[in-house]
Amino acid sequence: MREEEVRKAVEEFWSQRKDQIEKLEDQGKSGGGARANGHMGGFTKLVAQEFINAGIPVDCIKMGQPYLPGYYRVRKQWDLVVVREGVLVAAIELKSQVGSVAKNINNRFEEALGTATDTHAAQAKNETYGEVPPWLGYVFVLQETAETEQKGRSTKALFPADPIFDGMSYSERYQEMVRRFIGERVYQASWFVTTKVTDNGIVYNEPLATATAAAFAVQIRGQVEYVKTVLDAMR
Repeated sequence: MREEEVRKAVEEFWSQRKDQIEKLEDQGKSGGGARANGHMGGFTKLVAQEFINAGIPVDCIKMGQPYLPGYYRVRKQWDLVVVREGVLVAAIELKSQVGSVAKNINNRFEEALGTATDTHAAQAKNETYGEVPPWLGYVFVLQETAETEQKGRSTKALFPADPIFDGMSYSERYQEMVRRFIGERVYQASWFVTTKVTDNGIVYNEPLATATAAAFAVQIRGQVEYVKTVLDAMR
């Protein structure tokens, strides 16, 4: 993924979100604009193009929230799924958080963890996806605000919390979530972006070295090559 392509996806994120909120009857006041959909479209298209560039035919890429089976529940909608010759090449979740972080951060954690856990359990318990285990990707875009950057958030709980979280901002907690997802193979690859609109225009950052656009793209190419090799051996 080239820098200009990433920047275009970020700019589309903000423009689409603005347009969709304006179309809502209440201007997005109820739910803080959460009901506006489609603002991750630029990121979705960019990820899809990376699979195409790696040699995946266009008709193997499923968008429009395709379903995949789970174990604890019957099925779950994903944002992008790649299936080639009956093999699940990849399933990608693309999520964002704009405002109201304190109210929603735990929901985002639980959604991400639950989706991946359910999919991996379906494979472990039922071999739902055959010989090639699920390869899951997680893309997350976080609006950078004073709320997300404030240090020293409370970690008080009935039992001692992991001391690594002491002093962390919400943004750093999200980064630690993604870091642990990758390290524990909850998701096999991730891409984490922070962004904000300033008086000088739209800016973005990729603060986690293991979850940049470049790292994500390399991992996509590696997974595609792996599946190609498996398919060749199966023929």
